[in-house]
Amino acid sequence: MSCASFAKINVLSSHWIGTNSFSSRRGGSSPLTATRRVSLPIRASSYSDELVLTAKTIASPGRGILAIDESNATCGKRLASIGLDNTEVNRQAYRQLLLTTPGLGEYISGSILFEETLYQSTTDGKKFVDVLREENILPGIKVDKGLVPLPGSNNESWCQGLDGLASRSAEYYKQGARFAKWRTVVSIPSGPSALAVKEAAWGLARYAAISQDNGLVPIVEPEILLDGDHPIERTLEVAEKVWSEVFFYLAQNNVLFEGILLKPSMVTPGADHKEKASPETIAKHTLTVLKRRVPPAVPGIMFLSGGQSEVEATLNLNAMNQSPNPWHVSFSYARALQNSVLKTWQGRPENVEAAQKSLLIRAKANSLAQLGRYSAEGENEEARKGMFVKGYTY
Repeated sequence: MSCASFAKINVLSSHWIGTNSFSSRRGGSSPLTATRRVSLPIRASSYSDELVLTAKTIASPGRGILAIDESNATCGKRLASIGLDNTEVNRQAYRQLLLTTPGLGEYISGSILFEETLYQSTTDGKKFVDVLREENILPGIKVDKGLVPLPGSNNESWCQGLDGLASRSAEYYKQGARFAKWRTVVSIPSGPSALAVKEAAWGLARYAAISQDNGLVPIVEPEILLDGDHPIERTLEVAEKVWSEVFFYLAQNNVLFEGILLKPSMVTPGADHKEKASPETIAKHTLTVLKRRVPPAVPGIMFLSGGQSEVEATLNLNAMNQSPNPWHVSFSYARALQNSVLKTWQGRPENVEAAQKSLLIRAKANSLAQLGRYSAEGENEEARKGMFVKGYTY
């Protein structure tokens, strides 16, 4: 179906459209001097209304996203840290602990799942997607196929998974998923090269268009890795470039901005930089880039934690919500919500209730941060420990 709105573009402003296609020649004048502006209808998905509603539901006040979409290999590393084998039974037990936490929907609006989890059930036979719905939490799905080396780059990577994405997305929707996630990364120590930035942006845009066409709200995740010893000003510079490219190609692919969510990394110094930035400084730099590069039509900014400690991630989010923003500024955390939970659980059935209480504590803390009302008073030392891992992969 066609959207009522129209995009006005200068036909010479894009190399994707031939210069002779829409330019008119008057007499012997060159097309370069006879450019005219044209209106082209933007094609919108038949799911447009649903996409907008889904995005708004996830970006609801005081709520954010619980990300538990780690691959089986990465989940295995988490389980190994508490002495458990990487088996489907153990992965299911851990994710059941998380998803069946009573009252979780008060603070969590969506949960990103790995494909295995999307099709799993509790030990009592209830589908995980139904468990989430009962808590008013929307199920999401990780759809990318991971990072591989990018030929011709400075030892950088690109994200694979576009092949077959449309058919997979349709099946995920049937299973109950209502939003998707695609993570790609940019490395500052590696440049980043123009090739890597363009590849990241184009891949995110194609994924977003395909997701919307199949009823899934795309979470657009251009992660700028913490690796490096660069200052915060360098991160800001790279973030401006990356986010600019991302939204340019989203527009080129006719993606409905009201039906997406952005999941960026916060603008921080490199993990090895000699000076640590305060939450206020991080908030200032991050909001500066957001205001320069992200259209207010986007409903929500759902930050990743990226190896920050649980407390750091929450403090930084809180600092960004001390004044009104054009978007819902919230969280989509994995390690920053799970770390204390995993250490409390230790794989023991008798610890499940205590572990679920740990999850609620972290979820509530970030809910308060989304509202700008969080205080770190009373936080324990474990929650203050950083979780940065160089070259971290999912």
